[in-house]
Amino acid sequence: MELVDVLKALADETRLRIMNVLRQESLCVCDLEAVLRLSQSNASRHLTKLRHCRLILAEKQAQWVYYRINDNLLAEQPFIRALLEQELDKSVKYMQDLSELQQYRNQGGGCVTR
Repeated sequence: MELVDVLKALADETRLRIMNVLRQESLCVCDLEAVLRLSQSNASRHLTKLRHCRLILAEKQAQWVYYRINDNLLAEQPFIRALLEQELDKSVKYMQDLSELQQYRNQGGGCVTR
């Protein structure tokens, strides 16, 4: 992993929004589409970039792939953890995304395997 690649990946608002909700729980593409109102192709494109620089990991369960933040990378690069845990909570947009995730879960949203 190159530090420049990580910084480039984090320089996109949609990818920061994905990282923001993934810090709460593992999610599949359909969850991200619903919560962040993304198209499947757009979500997949951003997830590929995040996986490429190891910011997130993927785990296949049945026909779904669940994505989660790579805790090992956060341990290696503590500035990323600080960004996610401190800076994103200061923005209304990212807090709204977390609220959307909570509403989605409260309404029973999620893939069948959950």
